[in-house]
Amino acid sequence: MYMSEEIRQGMAEGSWIRRMFEEGAILQERYGADRVFDLSIGNPVMEPPPEFHRELKKLADNPMPGMHRYMPNAGYPETREAVARQLSVETGISFGAGDIVMSCGAAGGCNVVLRTILNPGEEVIVFAPYFVEYLNYIQNFGGVTRIVPTDEHFQPRLDSLEAAIGERTRAIIINSPNNPSGAVYGSDLLRDIGKIVGRKEALFGAPVYIISDEAYRKLVYDGLEFPFPFLCHRNTIGVTSHSKDLALPGERIGYIAVHPECEHRDDLLAGMVFCTRTLGFVNAPALVQHLLPHLQGTTVSVGEYQRKRDFLYGNLVGMGYQVNRPQGAFYLFPRVPVEDDVAFVRELQELLVLAVPGSGFGGPGHIRVSYCVDDRTLEGSLEGFRTVARRHGLG
Repeated sequence: MYMSEEIRQGMAEGSWIRRMFEEGAILQERYGADRVFDLSIGNPVMEPPPEFHRELKKLADNPMPGMHRYMPNAGYPETREAVARQLSVETGISFGAGDIVMSCGAAGGCNVVLRTILNPGEEVIVFAPYFVEYLNYIQNFGGVTRIVPTDEHFQPRLDSLEAAIGERTRAIIINSPNNPSGAVYGSDLLRDIGKIVGRKEALFGAPVYIISDEAYRKLVYDGLEFPFPFLCHRNTIGVTSHSKDLALPGERIGYIAVHPECEHRDDLLAGMVFCTRTLGFVNAPALVQHLLPHLQGTTVSVGEYQRKRDFLYGNLVGMGYQVNRPQGAFYLFPRVPVEDDVAFVRELQELLVLAVPGSGFGGPGHIRVSYCVDDRTLEGSLEGFRTVARRHGLG
């Protein structure tokens, strides 16, 4: 046997996101890129902010000796200190450099955290709809995924969460703003989640960690402020990526932050540093680590994403689609007027509009569309959405 059965099965099931991206490339080659309207993947078309280019040029013009060498596996001390200082300002909690581990994006960070805390057979709770790769990350280390439903506004159901937490529960993954729905979990909801988790920890005599995937935390709209789960439960581990807020997905840079009052904090951080090395990441990319101390508090234009959201949301609602207005991230998750969301995506694809079936995110009956694309793509997609809407009696 030349390939493990687990990997063979994973490849067969695949990721709908990547599959649609690849099919989009084929369609572009066949029909021309200007005729294909790809809203399938969260690959930001927006360029990094001017501050990034300024600092990159400054570093290129004045290279430091040894700037490309290995550093401590947790990352450069000055980078971690800058991250901790900014996080302290945003949360009101006193983070230090020792609470931070630099990571290869949020994906790398999630894998490091799960490898550190999970024993085979232990459970991780995930709210549906979810970022599909969570299931693979959990499976990587022998964990078991427990799916908990959300309500019609994609907010976690507290009764279902309480029922799902058992003695083998090791962690709960929170993704707010959420991919794929764009929902933001409010501070009251997070406090209630924290209370439930605290009761369960007391009952079972073991910590239940909240892993907060905050890849989109700076992309919130309508004047909302991002509510930090750190404020609701001390056994919280934040995982952040700069793929979205600085438009650097290809640079693979992010960090892990452990609540300073987390139980077994020192052991956890030591374990995460160890796992950063043994999982093969070794360390987060050096070049961008040198830039981050100068980019704390910097982000891409949130107003530009809000404009794109309003354009696509307004048009889809006007065509008759049922859509929850997203509060963050850069996705819409419309309900489709047929039972088979995969078939609906194929109908759009015939009209050269690419979206992703909601069933791939644990949200059947929906599709995910990304609006982190150029205006030409958004505008060009409307005719396809309108044609399919009329075909199914919407509007």
